[in-house]
Amino acid sequence: MQFQQLQYFVAVAETRHFTRAAELVHVAQPSLSQQIKALERELGADLFRRARGNITLTDAGEALLPLARRILADADTARHEVQEVAQLRSGRVRLGATPSLCTGLLPDVLRAFHDRYPGVRLLIEEGGSHDLVRELARGALDLALVVLPLPTPSPALTTVELLREDLVVVSSPDAPRPGRGLRAVRIADLEGERLVMFRHGYDLRELTVAACRAEGFEPEFAVEGGEMDAVLGFVRAGLGVAVVPRMVAARSGHGLRVTPLARPGLHRTIALAHRSDVAPPRAARELQRMLLER
Repeated sequence: MQFQQLQYFVAVAETRHFTRAAELVHVAQPSLSQQIKALERELGADLFRRARGNITLTDAGEALLPLARRILADADTARHEVQEVAQLRSGRVRLGATPSLCTGLLPDVLRAFHDRYPGVRLLIEEGGSHDLVRELARGALDLALVVLPLPTPSPALTTVELLREDLVVVSSPDAPRPGRGLRAVRIADLEGERLVMFRHGYDLRELTVAACRAEGFEPEFAVEGGEMDAVLGFVRAGLGVAVVPRMVAARSGHGLRVTPLARPGLHRTIALAHRSDVAPPRAARELQRMLLER
């Protein structure tokens, strides 16, 4: 009994028509009929009653049908499981993240993932949440770390909250302490401070500017338009202060003074997002698990 014969048998049983069954399994109708006859000879029983325009199952066919379907389903499961294993040996993960998360959260997790699955290629795309959502929607990314709430909520995406991160103020140790030297500053204390500001489209820019305006003042920029590394470098050089995630400040603490924000402080919520209509590949799901369990 051949696997292919069972496929042909199930196709005929479901369509009750040899020609349509042949089209369904992409084989010539005479070849399908020959394979069905060969299967019947091997089993020693007719599987179909053949009458013009009326194909029905015999008792033997009725007995074989659920078994054949189970065998085909088990074969599909086996194929899927093997492919899943193969993806962890030589697959790839396309991960999007905001630049601050690439600096703060990802290095340790990606190192652990690479140590466990050295054959999986990691493709990282940095961008703001708006850009990453768009790349997810068009299928260019498997997963993305984004800041909630999303700039344009999308029902086509599934998001899982990952962490709630404090923001802090960083400044040069050679410059006066921000906020009149207080050990913890409020957003209102940044009025009159010259800020080193991220480029447009950066989540941290929108968050900081909105917080300043909520306190009734317009922030003053010393330099603007940088990515995370550039902003930290400008702060070290004494050009101004910046509001950054605590994890970034901790990793980049050399040459920086870190001042916490007084309660209620300023926070951002990080989530892991993927498309709702397409399951991420196995390697991406494994990285997702490691991020959620970190």
